[in-house]
Amino acid sequence: MARFPRRMKRYGRTRRRISKEVFIEVFQWILTTLLAIGCGVGLVFGFGIRTRAVGESMEPGIYNGQNVLIDRVRYMLLSPGRDSVIVFLPNGNTASHYYIKRVVALPGERVQIMDNALYVNGVMPEANVDTYDLMEEAGIAENEIVLGEDEYFVLGDNRNASEDSRSANIGPVKRDQIIGAAWFKYGGDAGESGFVD
Repeated sequence: MARFPRRMKRYGRTRRRISKEVFIEVFQWILTTLLAIGCGVGLVFGFGIRTRAVGESMEPGIYNGQNVLIDRVRYMLLSPGRDSVIVFLPNGNTASHYYIKRVVALPGERVQIMDNALYVNGVMPEANVDTYDLMEEAGIAENEIVLGEDEYFVLGDNRNASEDSRSANIGPVKRDQIIGAAWFKYGGDAGESGFVD
């Protein structure tokens, strides 16, 4: 009787070693994928935070119900300038909706509303003459306001339908209340899509 050898051949089970080149290629794919995900998250966090315009205060530039993208990176590097459209939480109230308004006066400047018009440092800005309606209510700006070193005075473009720095419950906006710059608008029934100017 013939004897079978103790070692039996194992079919289909060949052990392969992963070469160094394959390992490097797989590692590069994983690293590239993680970098792409990180860049995507960074872009969305920095430039893609969305809010919805509430009310008519920024018409005709931004309409009620339009979506607005917020650039959160810009004001980490720079300060808001005059005529910048900012997004902020009034008095840092996280329970409130985001407000979207235009910066009309910068830190250290004097602001007053006289004869239904805005005056900054005693001078009426040229843009106010042709662009904006006369204001029916001066609010707290009836008396001259001197802005602190981190305060901005903001108004809505639709001045007579805006709750803004003239209102005692909002007042001048502090730098740490600013979420970012409104940079792109889209959607809504009446508005067009495009960059915020």
